[in-house]
Amino acid sequence: MRQNRLDSTLGRLARKLESRPLTLVLPEATDERVLAAARILRDRQLAQSVLIGAKSEITAAADAAGIALDGLTILDPQEPGDQDLYVKQYLELRPGSSPGIARRLIRKPLFLGGSLLRANQADAMLAGVSYPTARVIEACLMTVGLADGIETPSSCFLMIGSAPDGAEQCLIFADCAVNVDPDVEELADIAVASAMTCREVLGENPRVALLSFSTKGSANHASARNVREAALLAGARAPDIAFDGELQADAALVSRVAKIKLGEAGPVAGYANVLVFPDLDAGNIAYKLTQYLAGAKALGPLLQGFARPVSDLSRGASVDDIVETAIVTLARAGTR
Repeated sequence: MRQNRLDSTLGRLARKLESRPLTLVLPEATDERVLAAARILRDRQLAQSVLIGAKSEITAAADAAGIALDGLTILDPQEPGDQDLYVKQYLELRPGSSPGIARRLIRKPLFLGGSLLRANQADAMLAGVSYPTARVIEACLMTVGLADGIETPSSCFLMIGSAPDGAEQCLIFADCAVNVDPDVEELADIAVASAMTCREVLGENPRVALLSFSTKGSANHASARNVREAALLAGARAPDIAFDGELQADAALVSRVAKIKLGEAGPVAGYANVLVFPDLDAGNIAYKLTQYLAGAKALGPLLQGFARPVSDLSRGASVDDIVETAIVTLARAGTR
């Protein structure tokens, strides 16, 4: 995928947000990049941002960077307005815990941000420029909770590039950041969650290919059998979605190859728009090669499987990265 005409998908998602700006929680609000992104989102009328942190620290950071805070909401985690509600929510998800622990945790920015989402006081959350992915996921598991029918949080990247004919091509790559060695049930969860992300972000019917080094038994190995079983399990869980596997990447993406290897291209083989990798090695390597060798834009990681939209960020994320990931994350919220 060559980088070409990359504005079309992001532009379409941004235009949807302009008609109904949603609320984005930013728990790392003392970071200059986060503040700059919040300013851009507000000025472009794409989002109402809630900056979580001590007001004095956020103000000092904004002043140092020359960023105006007008129109942005600041929420001090030491003074959460609906503390009793957030404690109640926390205990619903973790009934063995104590109110004291809950009160202490919701005074932490990530946990307070997740509590806002669960209380429907915000639409989406974006974090990761200072918190590692594991911390973001932990806080979301304890506050936002998982979506119905999903037991495995996962991640994906929206890859935007160009097809051979020069037209824009968008694909969902999963899991590229969270699950190291998923078993059959976890792979099925990743596949189902990725299909939901495809619908929310691309507005397309998902065609989900579960990838392997084997296509339909061309190799007999436990890894390929796991992928095959995961495809069947995902199809049983979500019968309205097209899943297929195990497929090699060329059979998933190129109809000519699918016809040669399978006899005919199917609803997925040759036409996949969601690629589910068998493990984190494959997924992480694939998205970075596609990004740096083929010039594709990689947006994410978008976290999946949670009851409300949440995205992670690289600690090296630029302001543009934050703005673009925010647009995609908010677009997911706008379809729920």
